[in-house]
Amino acid sequence: MGHLNCAVLPLSLTKLLLFLSCMFGMSFGTELSIVTCGSVVKLLNIKHNVRLHSHDVRYGSGSGQQSVTGVTAVEDSNSYWSIRGTSDTFCHRGTPVRCGQTIRLTHVNTGRNLHSHYFASPLSSNQEVSAFGDEGEGDHLDEWTVHCGESVWMREEAVRFRHKATDALLSVTGEQYGRPIHGQREVHAMSSPSQHSLWKAMEGIFMKPSENPAGSRDYSHPHTEF
Repeated sequence: MGHLNCAVLPLSLTKLLLFLSCMFGMSFGTELSIVTCGSVVKLLNIKHNVRLHSHDVRYGSGSGQQSVTGVTAVEDSNSYWSIRGTSDTFCHRGTPVRCGQTIRLTHVNTGRNLHSHYFASPLSSNQEVSAFGDEGEGDHLDEWTVHCGESVWMREEAVRFRHKATDALLSVTGEQYGRPIHGQREVHAMSSPSQHSLWKAMEGIFMKPSENPAGSRDYSHPHTEF
């Protein structure tokens, strides 16, 4: 068992959530087996062992938007993503993410959403994946549907993310960038499912529901695992 080191947490769109986690003094644990709305997580591409990542570095081609990559580093704070609802469907904090549910993934440190469109990716010429928007607000091209085998997204389960507007799957096939992001892998979207499009929830702050004294649901208690 260990405790969250609040001094090393990054400033972010969800800094209030992180602050609450520090205040509660949450410790490491594995009792929460599901992925829930409002959670802040790292996502691992199982085939290539890289975590979904972004940073304030723009593509030099294609859309010119903020780049999204895969990194092997476990501790990098630029790999945290917040699970949110869409502009049409609210994702109540602490409720399980259902298989088939459409969500947005907001990059914590920059406030931009995981995004895709019909630009070619710079290395493989697959469909470009970028980070887009401001303070969590972008457009309909930020929406991804969670594909999983149970009724809800389980933390131990490999899942896929299908881009709602283009029907392409979030993928990594191993191409590596040079400078200024040397060694990071290209993340793109592909039309066909494969081992390259399987992801798993890893480290993060997992929001769990609890009952309040009045009997209604209270979704404000985070479970932390870094």
